[in-house]
This record gives sequence, C-alpha cells and structure tokens, in this order.
Amino acid sequence: MCHIDPLFCILSAIESFYWSYIGFTVVIAAGLYFSFRSGFYQLRVLAHPLRTIRAVQKSSEGGVGINPFRVYFASVGGMVGLGNIVIVITAIMLGGPGALFWLWIAAFCGTLIKYSEIYLGMKFRIDDGREGHHGGPMVYLRKAFKNKILSRYIPLIYCVLLAIYGVEISQFVIVADILTDTSHLPRYLILGGVLAVTLYGGFGGIRRLANISTALMPPFIVGYVLLCLYIIFLNITELPSVFIEVFTSAFTGHAAVGGFAGSSMLMALQLGTARAVYSGDLGIGYDSIIQSESKARDPATQACLSIFGVATDALICTMSILVVLVTGMWKTDVEACHAVSLVFSQFFPYVEIFMAILIFIAAYTTLIAYLAVGEKAMRWLFPTWGRQVYFICAALAFIGFSFLDQCHAITVMGLSGGLLVLTNLLGIWKLRHEVVFKKELIER
Repeated sequence: MCHIDPLFCILSAIESFYWSYIGFTVVIAAGLYFSFRSGFYQLRVLAHPLRTIRAVQKSSEGGVGINPFRVYFASVGGMVGLGNIVIVITAIMLGGPGALFWLWIAAFCGTLIKYSEIYLGMKFRIDDGREGHHGGPMVYLRKAFKNKILSRYIPLIYCVLLAIYGVEISQFVIVADILTDTSHLPRYLILGGVLAVTLYGGFGGIRRLANISTALMPPFIVGYVLLCLYIIFLNITELPSVFIEVFTSAFTGHAAVGGFAGSSMLMALQLGTARAVYSGDLGIGYDSIIQSESKARDPATQACLSIFGVATDALICTMSILVVLVTGMWKTDVEACHAVSLVFSQFFPYVEIFMAILIFIAAYTTLIAYLAVGEKAMRWLFPTWGRQVYFICAALAFIGFSFLDQCHAITVMGLSGGLLVLTNLLGIWKLRHEVVFKKELIER
C-alpha cells in the first residue's frame, strides 16, 4: 500500500486505471488489426522456425552490426524478467484461471505489434558512426508525422520517457530486497554490488547486452521450463480440469473457492491482457531499438525472429501460471509474489537460494536491457554529454528509490511505460502501410 505520499497514491490509481482499460485496449486493437490484415502471419512464422532461421542467416551475410541471433537473446533478456515469474501470478490470483486464456490472446495479438515495430526500426534505421545503427521509435516517429513541429518534438518526448523508463527501478529494488533477505549481508553492500553489475552491463551498449543475454538466457529458459514441466508432470492428473477451468472461466468468471475471492469475466480479461502487455513489453518500443542493431539486411527477417521472442515470453508466463494452478496454490491465501517459490519448495531443496539466483538472472537481463536503450535514447537527445549525465542520474535513481516504498517505483515505471505505449503505437499506426508481411520468406 502507498502510505507515505498521497501523491503517489493518486498516481497509482491513474496507473491502475490506464493499464486496466486504456493500455490493454489499444494493444489488443492494434494487434487484431495487423493479425487480420496479414492473414494471421504469426501462425505461418511460428509454424516454420527452421525456414525463419535460414532466412535470417541469409539476410545477415555481409551486413554490419550484431549477429541477429545474439540480438534476439538481448531482446528476450529484456522481456523475460520478474513479470514472468512473480507479477504474472497476480492475474490468476485476482482474475482466476481464465486470465491465462486472455494472456494467450494478448500475446498472440502482440506478436505482430512486435513485428511491426521491429520492421519499422530496421527499415528506417541510420548509421550511428560506430559500426552500429540508430533505430527504433525515435527514428521512425520522425517519418510518421508530416507536421514539422510534431515530427521534431514527438520523438524527443519519446526519448525523454524512454530515458526515465530505462532506469528499471522497480526490479532493481525487488532484486536488492530478495538478495538482502537471502544472504543476510548488509543491505548497502547488496545495493552496491547490484548497482555495479547493472551499470557495467547497461552501459556496455547493445553489444555487451547481447553477449550477456546470449550467455544467460538459453540455460535460464531451458532450465526453468524443465523444472516447471517436472512439477506439472507430477500433477498431470490435475491438468485436464485446469484447462477446463481456464477456458470456461475466461468467459464466465470464477466463483469464490478456498482463499480465492472470485472474479468476473471482465476482470479475467483485463488482468490477463494487462500482464501480457507488461511481461512482453508490447508496444513500448525498446525492442525496436535493440533489434535495429542487427546485421540482418532485410527488415522482415529480423522482425520474423521477434515473433519467437514474444512466444518465448508467453511460454515462461504460462509455465509459471500452470505450476500454481495444478498444485492448487492459487486457491490459498498466499501472496502472489511468493506463490511460485512456495510451489518449488514442495519439490526441490534449497529453494530460498535457488529462487534468489533465478530471480536475479531474470531481473538482471531486464535491468541492463532497459538501461542500454535508455542510454541510447539519452545519447540521441544529447550526443556530447548524454551518456555521462545518464550514468550519474541512473545511479542516483537506483539508490534513491531503494529507500522508498516499492509501490512508488512500480507506479513511476507503469506511468512512463503507458505513455510510451501510446506514443509508439500512434507512430506505428501512422506508418502501418509501411509494414510488409513477406510470406515468401517462410514459404520457400
């Protein structure tokens, strides 16, 4: 609860209203538009992963930039974080099992929003003079508006918002708290350590982010999915009834049961889609900045690869939710933030240490991904001294918010993220006819 500053309570209410009604609505509407317009192109891409990989490899021959698959893992590192393991559980704790169905729908629609922003970022990117590229909303938003004032200032506003959003204070605070509780070391030592590795990763640029994420993400994803599948397999007899609940309560709501207070269809829809938007960062635009560094020459190939990124993010969310559903943990009075760790504690030893490591890896790649794009946005605003100033401001923000209520950090991130979504989707909508869905890439 926000009990320190009434201003943050008001901001929190605004943030909650936005993501419950406005944010998820515009994302789903845009996703449905691109889905119908493209003939559900995401299904074709997901059905032919090997063809997509071959197309990406061919497109990257002779290109300048970062290996497209390393960029892919950098993108996934930014998406897969605490939202997939902790925050997503609030969807079923408050909205019931049906929220999972709407999470799938939102992720399915969101794949083509990702495709569109990556495509536009790649198409309109420019050389940054450092054997890399400047791409993303700050570049294509200039193309979206014919009015000279709008084409100049909207990209600047976006960069300011992204610089704020790039300092992922909410996950920094959560990680510092968890590591402090687990290690029993002085909190200032933990804060200093987490700050140092975060600044090192984030200010190493997209290339360092790609190297770190390529090292951490594959074992994390494979390991986490296997552990969840093990728990699901041990409770396999519960799976049919769980899926029946998921599909029925998605349209009817769910009555009170155990410690669960009950929910309506509308609540399940809002929470499921809102968590998909949050965990997959749908419409934020940061992903376009990262993937525009790819040495792939055809925008469509890298954009196709991003569809698998959203699918990977949705898979991690699904695994987290299913282990809570099949074990019945969602019916208890346990807090959502502890649900997955309590489930794991029933099947694996040393869970406290294991979950601390797991959460650190998930949060760390997200922290450095956003810091890297925030720094890039700041350099776009102030090429000469933007990097140095951002380094100082980021360090002060991380430390400063570590001594405030966590809800303050979450509110700041939620509001800035909401404004980024509106700004970015407006640009994508204005440029929607520039987005091309190349069916020949996956039909060869």
